[in-house]
Amino acid sequence: MKAPFDKNLYLKIQRENILKRIARFGDKLYLEFGGKLFDDFHASRVLPGFEPDTKLQMLLGIKDKAEVLIVVNANDINTNKVRADIGTTYQEEVLRLVDTYKDVGLFVSSVVISFYQDSPNIKEFELKLKNNGMNVYKSYHINGYPRNIPLIVSDDGLGRNEYVKTTRPLVVVTAPGPGSGKMATCLSQIYLDNKNGVRAGYAKYETFPVWNLPLNHPVNLAYEAATVDLNDVNMIDPFHLEKYGVTTVNYNRDVEVFPLLKAIFEKIYGESPYFSPTDMGVNMVGYAIKDEEKVISASKREIVRRYYDTRTKIFLGKLPEEALEKMEMLMNKADVRPEDRKCVAKALETEAKEHEPSEAIELPSGKIITGHRSSLLGASAALLLNALKHLAKIDKSIYLLSPSVIEPVKELKVVHFHKNHVRLRAEEILLALSIQANTNPLADLALKQIPKLKGSELHSTTILSEVDRNTLKALGINVTEEPINYQKRLYFKG
Repeated sequence: MKAPFDKNLYLKIQRENILKRIARFGDKLYLEFGGKLFDDFHASRVLPGFEPDTKLQMLLGIKDKAEVLIVVNANDINTNKVRADIGTTYQEEVLRLVDTYKDVGLFVSSVVISFYQDSPNIKEFELKLKNNGMNVYKSYHINGYPRNIPLIVSDDGLGRNEYVKTTRPLVVVTAPGPGSGKMATCLSQIYLDNKNGVRAGYAKYETFPVWNLPLNHPVNLAYEAATVDLNDVNMIDPFHLEKYGVTTVNYNRDVEVFPLLKAIFEKIYGESPYFSPTDMGVNMVGYAIKDEEKVISASKREIVRRYYDTRTKIFLGKLPEEALEKMEMLMNKADVRPEDRKCVAKALETEAKEHEPSEAIELPSGKIITGHRSSLLGASAALLLNALKHLAKIDKSIYLLSPSVIEPVKELKVVHFHKNHVRLRAEEILLALSIQANTNPLADLALKQIPKLKGSELHSTTILSEVDRNTLKALGINVTEEPINYQKRLYFKG
């Protein structure tokens, strides 16, 4: 079956469009990358066929022309800001990004510390990068940015920043998260390049919202749902509509700041190369959607998934109560309801029957499997065993794990690791199954079903332990939870 999103077509036309944009400016293009260059699980969920590393694959096709520049905000280093989806601090994420890009063959030229300030944390981070062979540059806060254009476009504004030495025609400017200062870094480099006789240009690469889909298309609504913490709002690009008479979609921050950016471009270039925020973009993702109905269906599922995620984050104090109101508004626009997530009702039904925390998983086939906590297994571990048995066509009454395997694991947890519970977690049950697979053909058969779990939908009647959540996500399972802390503990990792 053909995927609803044609990845190969996208890779081809996206590379072509970026190369055309480089040629338009002549010497160099600074390409501001919004969102994730890899680990883009949101895009892979709403655009089936788009893989989490598709944008990275696209860049690898023109890697000889590209170098990567990573920007991190000094304030995020000082406050140990955490990337919520994977739990790493921004300074750790910079190191991870450098290693990942290098491992796949991309040239990582430099790290820019924006809003630079002297502090022990920043000095230590800077020294660690330099000791490992990375070029590190500093850029500074400009009073009145981005409104004080005469100051910004001067030697006392952008000219104060350290000049990042680049060697390739495409400079990909990326960051560990939003608010890192990517745009300001691009403007600084354009200003300093022009002073040094280099004709440099700028473009923006944001996958979402998709500019050539309708404003309230479920793909674009799913983007708003995914960025409810940033309070982004999709809107018609009024500048593009006025200039070209064509309706396109952008988001509020770019529309609001565009007049100032246009004025800065005019100051640097003598004239602005762009008439609208849409003009600045190079995103071709909308042209690679081949089955819009399936994409719409996937996007609607994502919106409901984000609704449950928002409820949990509000309970944990990570989002304000108003975020749920916005999610409910988006659900109304997309014509979806919480009960559309089928695994939720099954999980709650199982808990009511067993009087224990429970989980339900909807497999890609549509079959729903349940599991609940017992004296031996956590709910996630029980669910995985039940799901793997179903996929392997093994009778539910057959035990895959013998006591000779389970008992040593329990003893290790309680006696040596001093854990306050003996129930096996999802990761532990899979490790035990791997050990048993050497002597038990049924365990081996069950283990071989793991790839079939990818893309499944799972709901838990309680907030999962960090350990179980990470294991389920690593298996490619999309997880939601009820905002209930069954453990009644303020600090619980599992």
